[in-house]
Amino acid sequence: MKFGFNAPTAGPLCAPGELARIAIAGETLGFDYLTVSDHVVIPTDIASRYPYTESGEFPAGTMAERHEQLIELAWLAAKTNKIRLVTSVMVVPHRPAVLAAKQLATIDTLSSGRVTLGIGAGWCEEEIAALGAPPFAERGQVTDEYLAVFKELWTSENPSFHGKYTNFDNLMFGHKPARVPPIWVGGESGPALRRTAKFGDAWYPIGTNPAFPYDSLKRLEAGIAKLRKLTAEAGRDPNAVGVTYRIQKYGEGVPLKAGDGERRLFSGGIADVIGDLRDLQSLGVASLDVGTTASTSDGVIAQLKSFQDDVVAKA
Repeated sequence: MKFGFNAPTAGPLCAPGELARIAIAGETLGFDYLTVSDHVVIPTDIASRYPYTESGEFPAGTMAERHEQLIELAWLAAKTNKIRLVTSVMVVPHRPAVLAAKQLATIDTLSSGRVTLGIGAGWCEEEIAALGAPPFAERGQVTDEYLAVFKELWTSENPSFHGKYTNFDNLMFGHKPARVPPIWVGGESGPALRRTAKFGDAWYPIGTNPAFPYDSLKRLEAGIAKLRKLTAEAGRDPNAVGVTYRIQKYGEGVPLKAGDGERRLFSGGIADVIGDLRDLQSLGVASLDVGTTASTSDGVIAQLKSFQDDVVAKA
C-alpha cells in the first residue's frame, strides 16, 4: 500500500518556508505522495451545499488566503525529488481544457513524471460562476469532455477534438507526458462511480460524505463491488481500476460507530487502525492518504512521523 498526506494550500502553513518544510519532511519520512487541494477563489456568500459536513456548510477554517493549485504543485515539484504530486482533487471545470492539459503536462515533464491527476466535478456553484466556466448544472458533462480532451492532447500526434465545450484541429502539443498521468476520480455519488468506471485509473472517495457514506468496511466493500460492476459494464477489466481512500483523522478522536451501526473505519486505538489498513488491502485498496490537524509545521511533521512509526511500520 502507498501512503500520502495533505500539503497545506491555505492559511499560515502555506507560507513558503512552512510549506516547503512540510513537503520535504514528508518525502524524507518515506511518504509516497502528497496532495494539494483546489479552490481558486472562495465566495463570501455560499448557498451551495458542501458535501463533507452534516450541515452542508463550508468549514470556516477554509476561508483563508490560499494558493492556486497547479502553481503550488509546480512549486512543490521544484522543492522535492521523488514524491508523487497529486491534485486532490482538481475541479475540472475550473480551467479551460486545453490550458489545463498544458499546465499538467508541463508540471509532469518538469517533475520527471510525478503527477497524478485526482479529479472532481465540483460542488461550489458560486466559484464556478466566478471563473466564467460553463454552467454549474452541466459540470458532469464538462468534466467528462475535458478528460477526453486531456487524453487526446496527451496521446495523439495530431490532436483533434470536436465537442460541446471544446473544439480544435491543427494543434502542436508538446511536451507530452512520458505517460498519461494516472487519473484518480474523486467523489462518492453514482455519477462519480460511473465516471471512474469510464475514465479512471482509481476511485478516490472520502469515507465521510453524509449523502454517500463509505465510513465502514461493509459500506466500502459494497462501493468497491458496485465500481467493479460498473467498470465491466463500461467494457473495461474490472480489476484495471484501483482504489485510493482518504481519511481526515484516525485514532481515538474518531467516532466509534459508522452510520450503519458498524465500527467506523480508522476509529479506536492504533491496533484497530492497523487492522483497518490490512482490511483495506484485502479489499484491493492500493493507496491511502491522511490529513493532519496541527497548526504549526513542527506539529504537522510530528503527526506525519507518528503515522509512519506507529501505523505504517507496524501494519
